[in-house]
Amino acid sequence: MSNLIIGGPAMPATSVNPAAPASSFHLPPILLQYYQTFMRWRWLMAGIILACLALGFFATLVTAPKYTARAQLQIDRQQKQVTNVEGLEAQASAQDLEFYATQYALLRARPLAERVATELRLYDSERFLAAHGLTTADLPELTDGNAAQGRELRRRFVVDLLLENAAVTPVRGSKLVDISYTSRDAAMSTEIANKWAAAFIASSMDRQFNSTADARAFLEDRLQVLRQRLEDSEKAVVLYGSQSGIVNLDRSVGNDGATVVNRTLTSVQLEQLALALNETTAKRIDAQARLNSGDSTVEAVTSPTLAQLRQQRALASAQLAKLNVQFEPEYPAVREASDQIRALDAAIRAETARIGAARSSEYREALKREQALSGQVAALRTELDRQNRANIQYTNLQREADTNRELYNSLLQRYKEIGVAGTVGVSNIAIVEPAIAPDRPSSPNLVTNLALALLMGLVLAGFAAFVLEQIDEGIRDPAQVEPTLGLPLLGVTPSVENENVLEQITDPKSLLFDAYFSVRSSLAFATNHGLPRSLALVSTRPAEGKSSTSFALASVIARTGKRVLLIDADMRSPSIHGMLGLENTGGLSNVLAGEREWGRLVQASPYGNLSVMSAGPAPPSAAELLSGERLGEFIASALEQYDHVVVDGPPLLGMTDAQLIARAVEGVVYVVQSAGASVRAVRASIDRLNLVNAHVFGVILTKLKLKSNAYTYGYGYGQQYGDTAEAG
Repeated sequence: MSNLIIGGPAMPATSVNPAAPASSFHLPPILLQYYQTFMRWRWLMAGIILACLALGFFATLVTAPKYTARAQLQIDRQQKQVTNVEGLEAQASAQDLEFYATQYALLRARPLAERVATELRLYDSERFLAAHGLTTADLPELTDGNAAQGRELRRRFVVDLLLENAAVTPVRGSKLVDISYTSRDAAMSTEIANKWAAAFIASSMDRQFNSTADARAFLEDRLQVLRQRLEDSEKAVVLYGSQSGIVNLDRSVGNDGATVVNRTLTSVQLEQLALALNETTAKRIDAQARLNSGDSTVEAVTSPTLAQLRQQRALASAQLAKLNVQFEPEYPAVREASDQIRALDAAIRAETARIGAARSSEYREALKREQALSGQVAALRTELDRQNRANIQYTNLQREADTNRELYNSLLQRYKEIGVAGTVGVSNIAIVEPAIAPDRPSSPNLVTNLALALLMGLVLAGFAAFVLEQIDEGIRDPAQVEPTLGLPLLGVTPSVENENVLEQITDPKSLLFDAYFSVRSSLAFATNHGLPRSLALVSTRPAEGKSSTSFALASVIARTGKRVLLIDADMRSPSIHGMLGLENTGGLSNVLAGEREWGRLVQASPYGNLSVMSAGPAPPSAAELLSGERLGEFIASALEQYDHVVVDGPPLLGMTDAQLIARAVEGVVYVVQSAGASVRAVRASIDRLNLVNAHVFGVILTKLKLKSNAYTYGYGYGQQYGDTAEAG
């Protein structure tokens, strides 16, 4: 028998060292639960772990060695440019993560694997298949009916094999990325890894060239359309200008290619005539002013003839004055000087008259010219107004032509740039470290495989233990009772094997007696008046130790000097009378059927103050007898003669007898077998008791196997006491 000391609910479940003091370290309940689960399934878990280790070791021995070759690339986010011409692709991405994630995805893309397979001629390579432990027999079969489909399936098989054994591993925090390939042939792995890197660079260049080629083709089509549109718009401008009489002499073009100033022949002519008219008008005004003034001073000054005549007259007048001083007026010389002066005055008058006539003629000529020019200006102004109105449409046509010219020039410039960028662009991907043939296999690795096997074994063992714990839902640990069922633990009784349970219960020196005495002590604290006067013991299903627990509690209470009546209320399957060797000719069923003198149905037991009432004859319907008030009245009557009444009730599962009995007693003690009924069943039974408002004092966990549970419940000296009892 296992050694055990049983404590009450105030004694927490702990794993105790017998030699340790009471203040020794206690494991937390959750760790203790894990420890107990491990101890229950330790051999199974050890077997699973050893099996996984053996499997890992065997797999290492039988697995063919594989070689991994690695090539390293550097991928720059910004593409190198030989010229300063911008290409079609953007030179920088908004997000590094997005750019590099795209590159890594392209490295794993199926088209790249197909390119590698094509360039290395792997589709029909027996060496490639042998490097992966395959032969041509493993390829999809070619059928005469659909040979093309069969070849496509083979190509797909080879590409899938390439992708399966190739790996792309970015170097964290850098622009580097490793391309590795694994096979049984070191040279083949090296060749494929290097070809993969080279093919990726070539495919990147091809994508760049193809994108520029597509762009050039698109721009060529657009340029052709725009060229025709530009020609049509320019023709429309010229035709409209010809129809509208608009003759452009010159045209100024701005930096954007648009026409800024457009000078026509009419506007130039009008400008010139306006200038001439202004000059003519000024001359006419000047001639009119001279004509109207009558002042000949200006003409006298400006006319050389008149000036010369006046100079001669002045000289003649001076000569005459000199002669008058010397001679008489009749002197010939004086008369000659006087005649000369008169002749000069006549000449001056004639010249002055001629100048006046010239003023009138000049004014008339200026006025006539002014009038002619005014008419021409008015006519040109009318024509210019008409042309200006026509010039609105002409300007629109000119603007459309300018726009078409600008679009055409822009697209032409872009077409040239893309052509240059597509021919001189340099790849932004470079091989940093080419792959070299590995001199040792990368797999299998014995240490790694054993570590993985150990990890797998631990996981499988833990999973198996968890599954078994879930399948076997019985309560195995006293610490599970309160958190699982929500009821206090009144005590724990050990499993008794190959011994008389009745003798153990009645032997004050046995562990079983101590366990039930501890339960009795726990029940003494269950109510505010001490030990309950009437209680019923129920269980989920039969054979959980309910009847032996009922007798044990009743006998333990009776040994304290109390008068106790033990009633067997399991009328469907009574067991108390057989346990104690008593008769079952009459009992509880008779009382419930109407027997008033129930005292004659009580039998004395060989255990002092303990009296027993058996179940009596089996009634047709036990539930019908228990459903009335008779049971409650009988227990109340029995409590007048006895200190305590202990009722051995029937199981709860599938019957209502226990619920009816629970209403007639002060409370119920629930008996649960260790590793017995499932937790769901126990909870369902407790819920049925709660439906009738039964007071459940707590739970007694019975038949606990200590060695398999590795659990000690109670005080440290209990282990020593158990050892002494076994030795005696």
